[in-house]
Amino acid sequence: MNQLKAGDMIPDTLDETLTAKLQGWDAQHHLHPFTDTQTLTKAPPFLIDRAEGCYISGAGFRILDAMAGLGCVNIGYGRADMAETARAVTERMTYYHNFAAVAHPYGAALAGTIADKAGMGQARVFFGNSGSEANETLVKLAWAYWRIKGKPEKRMIITRDYAYHGSGIFSAALNGNRSMIDNFGLEHPDIAHGPAPYWFRCSEGMAPPEFGEAAADAIGAKIDAVGADKVAAVIAEPIQGTAGAIIPPKTYWPRLETICREKGVLLISDEVVTGFGRTGHWFAKDAFGYTPDMMTLAKGLSSAYAPISAAVISGEIAEVLHGEMGLFQHGYTTSAHPVSAALALKNIDILESEGLVNRIRSDIGPYFETAMRRLEMHPLVGEVRVMGLMCGIEIAKDRRARTQYPAEFLVDEHISNACLRRGVILRAVGNALVLCPPFIIKQKEVDTIAAALKEALDEIYAALKEQGYA
Repeated sequence: MNQLKAGDMIPDTLDETLTAKLQGWDAQHHLHPFTDTQTLTKAPPFLIDRAEGCYISGAGFRILDAMAGLGCVNIGYGRADMAETARAVTERMTYYHNFAAVAHPYGAALAGTIADKAGMGQARVFFGNSGSEANETLVKLAWAYWRIKGKPEKRMIITRDYAYHGSGIFSAALNGNRSMIDNFGLEHPDIAHGPAPYWFRCSEGMAPPEFGEAAADAIGAKIDAVGADKVAAVIAEPIQGTAGAIIPPKTYWPRLETICREKGVLLISDEVVTGFGRTGHWFAKDAFGYTPDMMTLAKGLSSAYAPISAAVISGEIAEVLHGEMGLFQHGYTTSAHPVSAALALKNIDILESEGLVNRIRSDIGPYFETAMRRLEMHPLVGEVRVMGLMCGIEIAKDRRARTQYPAEFLVDEHISNACLRRGVILRAVGNALVLCPPFIIKQKEVDTIAAALKEALDEIYAALKEQGYA
């Protein structure tokens, strides 16, 4: 197999020669998402060949994945029951579309399952392939809703600083990462940004309960500044995962829902990361105590065993759209793909039958939180934020003053790399670290993560002290 050519089937075992050849093709031809294009000119790509349980592996390494891919492989890697589901459905029904009132069993059953769990009345569900597609679908539906209601001028979407809602043209413009907008010229006149409920960086001395209400009121003020008669919706993640697992105070979400209701603005809850159990509840909206008009689901829907997303609209919104819209001019070739939908159904079955969501709330989640909070007094740690199996570790130069190291120091990336050398993957996101381990993680694996983090923090702090920066 050393004569492997592009287009050949990949063999079960890769030797050094084949690994080098694959790395070469990748470096020359693969445009990687969220990657500096110059990176692969300096070193070959990190080639992962296997994944099982909570671990990924390749030539000479096996690493504990404390990020579950990108916060998505919730039931763990390499499950035989998921592989068997994919095989069986592929043999029975490789593909058929859902256009023009055509249905298949898997899409129908999944739509009913999601609607039943969502607790949003007689909800309707649209299937796409990614969270980006689902968020753009919901924006289109919000605009359609207000046009039907005789208010076509209600088009503005309020989003927040530090937000992440996707990589489509409009969904990327919703993000709080300016480089994702500026690098492509995606500034959009129908989008306005408000502040995030980021207590550690933005509270200015307020206690969490007071700050939660103030942060929600700031979104209300943004609606007023734009004009409620022009605002279609507020879109927000329950926990802002990509920005550092920003967990708002408990007062935030109920207050934000009240504001949206009072001002006649739809509330879109982006649960791409938190949906299907990450917080110890099926949806984070239930953990925080609010009911959105629309909800986005993706990652945990299939545990990333196949691409699929869901845009969920409440019964009230669905009734208006169903009664007046007519032909729904929207969709994707692979919307509700049979294999993806079947894998999502099997994933939900596993979450239920193995009690994984309840396990997060009552067992492994509290154990994980205790282990992570032991790091809170480390001199490099400003704050540890934990909910369920989601954790953000704020990196600070001075915890009391809440000062940060300059971004160009890349302190978070140095800590992340130090963890990787110790066999643990987590994510650096700009003076913060994020962890989202698989739901099947064991206590001893949590201990491994905590130990690697402690050693990594110690190593980087010692280096900063040696250079006179700490």
